[in-house]
Amino acid sequence: MSCWLASLCLLTLLLPALGPGAPISPAEPISQAYSLALYMQKNTSTLLQTYLQYQGSPFCDPGFSAPELQLSSLPPAAVSFKTWHALDDGERLSRAQGAFLALTQHLQLVGDDQSDLNPSSPILLAQLRAARLRAQGLLGNIAAIMTSLGLPIPPEEDILGLVPFEASAFERKCRGYIVTREYRHWTDRAVRDLALLKAKYPG
Repeated sequence: MSCWLASLCLLTLLLPALGPGAPISPAEPISQAYSLALYMQKNTSTLLQTYLQYQGSPFCDPGFSAPELQLSSLPPAAVSFKTWHALDDGERLSRAQGAFLALTQHLQLVGDDQSDLNPSSPILLAQLRAARLRAQGLLGNIAAIMTSLGLPIPPEEDILGLVPFEASAFERKCRGYIVTREYRHWTDRAVRDLALLKAKYPG
């Protein structure tokens, strides 16, 4: 079974099936989201390392790290523990929803970039497609949690806006590094967010 098909089957199993007018307990979508986030967490390091491996120097150099690189269109996952712990349910979920909405769009852009820069790297391209599908799945799970808690779901928007298609190969490689790095960090944060909610709303 291909990586893409396996990921799609996983998302089909994890996304909640909601009947019209059926009461929703937050415990079920939280548990589903937590399971998916844990599954994603096992693959995020592999994606980042695979990405760096295909970009050449300095990206593939041992110990490469550039935490100072950021994208204005992608919120960073880093936050102080005090700030993170003080978030209420709505703030916590809204920030995660916004992050994974942004990540789905950025992962599509990185996939397109890599199809151009590394067309002969099926492993990397498959991992980027799988990551985007999982981010979309988690986004759906987060929306289900927000619905069950009576929280408003922000409308989807075009996060990327106007993409500079004249960006150099190096700029596109930097962009992909930031996206795969933040995908890893946001997934780690989602696991912590959902663990907190899971304890608060036990099944």
